Amino acid sequence: MKHVRLYQNTLLNIGEELTLDDYASHHLTKVLRFPQGQSITLFNGDGFNYSAEVLMLKAKKDCVVKLLNKSTNLSESKLDITLAQGVAKGEKMDFLMQKAVELGVNKIVPILTERCVVKLSGSKLIKRTQHWQKIAISACEQSGRSVVPEVVSPIGLDTLLQQQMDNGFVLHHRSEKTLLDVSKVNKATILIGPEGGLSETEIAQAAEAGYQSLLLGSRVLRTETASLAAIANMQLLWGS
Repeated sequence: MKHVRLYQNTLLNIGEELTLDDYASHHLTKVLRFPQGQSITLFNGDGFNYSAEVLMLKAKKDCVVKLLNKSTNLSESKLDITLAQGVAKGEKMDFLMQKAVELGVNKIVPILTERCVVKLSGSKLIKRTQHWQKIAISACEQSGRSVVPEVVSPIGLDTLLQQQMDNGFVLHHRSEKTLLDVSKVNKATILIGPEGGLSETEIAQAAEAGYQSLLLGSRVLRTETASLAAIANMQLLWGS
């Protein structure tokens, strides 16, 4: 049976028994039909893996485990990446978030830009942000990470550009500079537009705020391709 990793948003203490939350309990009892007495791995975002034994599977979907030991998770990259991503439509944004977390980003900032098709406000914005955070958690479970990237509530580009950042890069197909022309950094913010990209005005505003224009290659990439390619290349050159 494939080893199971589950996130728990709580303090995990070695030697104690813990009733898993509803989602994790349902996943073990109803989806996986996990056998009692077997071990799983829990994490809560503190950078450790917690080994736990499944003690009890109840008919009401409750699952009780005992925490046995913990170990440092060494899967995090040396490169701290923030992805400032123009909000894309529906499943495209979900896919992008999932893969960005798998590739090791530390923070995702959805950006509402001039060419965004998606309009978010009020309760819809809150629900979408919560949905994206759940995707990030699921991606950590799958990829073996124990530090959960923060997905912040969508903000406008103007708000982003007013914030302090380290080593900002904006992808632009007309730039002449590539990653090979940039000195190694330990922290980076990648700004990428939605479908249709950033406008010339927005690119100019980003440059004025200190973002360096970058070219990924000779081909024009879709937003989800550009984001993942940029993260992967930065990890290859500067991270892990």
